[in-house]
Amino acid sequence: MDILISSYKKFGLVCLFLLPFFVLAQNKREVKIEHANSLLHNAEIVANAQRLIGDVQLRHNNVQMWCDSAYSYIDTNVVDGFGHVHILKDDTLHLYADFVNYNGDTKLAKARMNVRLVNKSTTLTTDSLNYDMNTGIGYYNNYGTVKDSTSTLNSKIGEYYAREDKAYFKTEVKGDANGYILNSDTLIYQMGTGVVSIVGPTTIYNEENKLFATDGFYNTKTGKADLFKRPVITRANQRITADTVYYDKISGNGLALGDADINDLKNHVVVKGNRIEYDDKAQTAMAIDSAQFWYYTDKDTLFLHADTLRTLPDSIPDKKIMKAYFHVRFYREDIQGKCDSLVYWSRDSTTQMFHDPVIWSGANQMTAGYIKLVTKDKDTQRAYMENNAFIVAQEDSDKFNQIKGRDMTGYIHLRDLYKVNVDGNGESLYYARDDNGIIGLNKAESSSIIIYLKQSKVHKISLLTSPDGQMTPLGQITEPDKSLKDFKWLDDIRPKSYKDIFLEINQKK
Repeated sequence: MDILISSYKKFGLVCLFLLPFFVLAQNKREVKIEHANSLLHNAEIVANAQRLIGDVQLRHNNVQMWCDSAYSYIDTNVVDGFGHVHILKDDTLHLYADFVNYNGDTKLAKARMNVRLVNKSTTLTTDSLNYDMNTGIGYYNNYGTVKDSTSTLNSKIGEYYAREDKAYFKTEVKGDANGYILNSDTLIYQMGTGVVSIVGPTTIYNEENKLFATDGFYNTKTGKADLFKRPVITRANQRITADTVYYDKISGNGLALGDADINDLKNHVVVKGNRIEYDDKAQTAMAIDSAQFWYYTDKDTLFLHADTLRTLPDSIPDKKIMKAYFHVRFYREDIQGKCDSLVYWSRDSTTQMFHDPVIWSGANQMTAGYIKLVTKDKDTQRAYMENNAFIVAQEDSDKFNQIKGRDMTGYIHLRDLYKVNVDGNGESLYYARDDNGIIGLNKAESSSIIIYLKQSKVHKISLLTSPDGQMTPLGQITEPDKSLKDFKWLDDIRPKSYKDIFLEINQKK
């Protein structure tokens, strides 16, 4: 009995051992000849092969083949098909060519000349294709074209994944997808969905938009994009770049992250930040985290920073309004400023400053409760100062010329403040000079004053209403005489370069 059980176990082990070979043998069934008009064998022409001629039909598992003629190799399970070769797999995938070498053991079909692979609505054409029936992947390396109902793409090297209906293109990639032109080094295209997987330098464009990226995804049907590694999006009057860009064309919403900027090419405006949210339909944008606003011309560039920046359309077409909130600082070579909030109007280059604003121009410092700066042309500006207006210009290390009033208008040309109109409670304090230097301190009061300056120094003063003035000789000037009420010298917070627009942040650090 024990011997019988032992023998039964050994027989079972032998069966288990041999089972994979039976399965393998079934999977590697020979290619069957189903039909041929004639069958020849000539060892002198081709050894170990049968030549099939006329209306040849072959079958291997779920693969069928038709051709004009073929060689069937007896000991290798390989066939060569010639002339009008047609392979059908699973009743869905069709492969056409002038010649096909098919290996029944590896299920690899090597198709040559006038090759056409058809999978549902997708067609791949090339001159040389290797198609693996096991994996459903076709390979070409000497130019091919993949086409579906909405796209046509070609490349020098490519792979087509029939099961996923997806193509991998490499080297000299060109084509059209849903109305977009594609040029790339490497990309993956998902047929049907129209999704492009960008894995190399790629340009996608139409008449309105242009996208350049090296990594990410773009849906050519919906316009939705997830782009990485500093993509660039260019439109008629706008360029967007960042470390990462997310965009939904249908909603018009976008998000740019990491050293991002939106360049309004028509208005010469750049909005920068580590996070920018924008809405194409509403034409709005918001920047935070190192937010900046640049206004550039051929002559100079204005650099501005705030905690939060917003841009929105003006009532005038193609014109913008920019709003800056909290810790606002700006720098341009001829003018600098600081305030808590600011509004800029591109239609007339007007800037409104709120909450303790300060403007520096040349040697002059201007402060008030509210300041409006109007650019008349590229060389001329006016500063309208309301509510406790004050202008200061440094004469030397401890001497300052000062003008004070309820409201003022300052006239600036070529970076120099050359005239000031004082309206209400006007006071002036300036150092008088002769050829030998400072001779005294002039102090004048009038409800209305016009002051003319040369190189930031008082040249002429007109006291228009109820004037009152006196000069104190240089030797008799006391410390209290040197300042008008509310005098402040704020040079330590003045931006000295465009980098200083972040000065307060750096001081906190």
